[in-house]
Amino acid sequence: MSIDTRDFRNALGKFATGVTVITTRDTEGEHYGVTASSFNAVSMTPPLILWSIDKSAYSRDAYCQAENFVVNVLGSDQVPISNRFAQRGENKFQGIDLEEGVGGSARIVGAVAHFECRTWQVYEGGDHFIIVGEVLKYDYQDGRGALVFHNGRYALPEPHPMTIPQEEVETGEGPLGHHFLYLLRQSLSAYRKDFYPRLEHMGVDEKEWRVLTLLLDRGALPLETIAQRVAQPIEDLKDTLSGLTRRGLVSDRDDNASTVALTHEGGELARKLLQMAREYEQKVFEGVSEKEMSVLKGGLERVIEQLGTP
Repeated sequence: MSIDTRDFRNALGKFATGVTVITTRDTEGEHYGVTASSFNAVSMTPPLILWSIDKSAYSRDAYCQAENFVVNVLGSDQVPISNRFAQRGENKFQGIDLEEGVGGSARIVGAVAHFECRTWQVYEGGDHFIIVGEVLKYDYQDGRGALVFHNGRYALPEPHPMTIPQEEVETGEGPLGHHFLYLLRQSLSAYRKDFYPRLEHMGVDEKEWRVLTLLLDRGALPLETIAQRVAQPIEDLKDTLSGLTRRGLVSDRDDNASTVALTHEGGELARKLLQMAREYEQKVFEGVSEKEMSVLKGGLERVIEQLGTP
């Protein structure tokens, strides 16, 4: 069976994971850090965890030969840190609050959990090396949400609606039924359920839709800016852009492929997508007056302004 790598990645994206930054320091004192969602538990006794690193990674040898490393589980407010360590480049640690962990490996201040490890074993795993670590020390913070990776983009962990008492959901008599966040989440879920299949009829998925309409609205943008605006990790965004590039919908504006713009064909498709989205919005809110819509949108804009964008 022939496996399409991009489609296989999409399938794996259905499994939600946390987001970590794995850090280590070599014998020369140089620090290394890489974003990884492959972190997982292996054993309770002894306490073992694992993660994997691409064999083509620049820091591969440093991690495979390291005696110690630290797993920093990122909080939901640490998307910029995840994006920084997902890229190649120097000075990844510049401007980030750090503490010293086992073997001199960096502990990222503000992470929701740290696992300080001694390398237990390194195994071959196809195009990756699987690194198993014995946990020597750990700590965590209660009351803070962790960053989640799902469907090729960053997400937030939320209580599942099925855990809510059914009588409160149906009657709305409990405080939850009229809670702003609950109503917003329920309306968004219902809206997306019918809207996303319409994207498929236009030949794009939800990730491609966000990129195309963003570039239509803002023009050519740097890779990092796009990743932040569409809440997608850099490496997964590159995969999305690769598919759009192959179809002639986006192009690179420079040799370093750091700035992305719509092609003529991409602009035409993005305008059609935007028109479809407007028509769908009109259909959904056809029973809502213009005044009510103005109040609703204005209220949401004020909430965003007050709370700030993520």
